[in-house]
Order: sequence, then C-alpha cells, then structure tokens
Amino acid sequence: MKKIEAIIRTSKFQDIYKCVAGLGVKFLSFYDVKGMGLEHARPQTYRGVAFEPSYIPRTKIEIVTTEDLVESVVNCILTEGKTGEVGDGKIFISDVIEAYRIRNDDQGESAL
Repeated sequence: MKKIEAIIRTSKFQDIYKCVAGLGVKFLSFYDVKGMGLEHARPQTYRGVAFEPSYIPRTKIEIVTTEDLVESVVNCILTEGKTGEVGDGKIFISDVIEAYRIRNDDQGESAL
C-alpha cells in the first residue's frame, strides 16, 4: 500500500477529485493548508487597506491506495492539477506498512 500526499491549487480540487473517484479510490482526506514556495503571494485589499499575505492558500489531499492504483492516481493529479504556472503543487508518495479498519478489525488492503 502507498500513501499519496499532494499539495494542489484549491481551484483544481474538484477536477482532481472527479478523476480520482473515477478510478475507484474509495476514500481520501483533504485539508486547507497554507504554505510558501517559489510563487509569491499577490497583494490583496481588505476593507480598503492593501496588504501582502506571507503565505498562499492551498489544498492538501491524502490518499492511501493499493500499489496498482498509484500510477493512475498520480497521473490524475498531474493532468487535472496542472496549469503550467509556478505554484501548481507537489506530490509525495510513501509506503504504508499496515492499515486497520476500526469498525470491524479489517487489516491490510481490505481495510481500505
């Protein structure tokens, strides 16, 4: 099993979700996150006062899946999340040693 973590543009979440759901991924978690990278935050105005935020809002997706779906999930994220501009995001893949379903003690891939 593998864990795929992707930090993406929030505006691309729905497109990525539809693609990944179409592959048969049964569950994913997502979070609103803030970060800094090569792209700089754009100046904004709040109640008539200009300010420049020091972070850029993004969405983080976490998916734990079987190894046979990893390449397809990554391709969904790359295809649907790409704008070609700085700040499109990152994908990280790591090994998952074990998984358990709390409800009925399923273990391994059957817990997904």
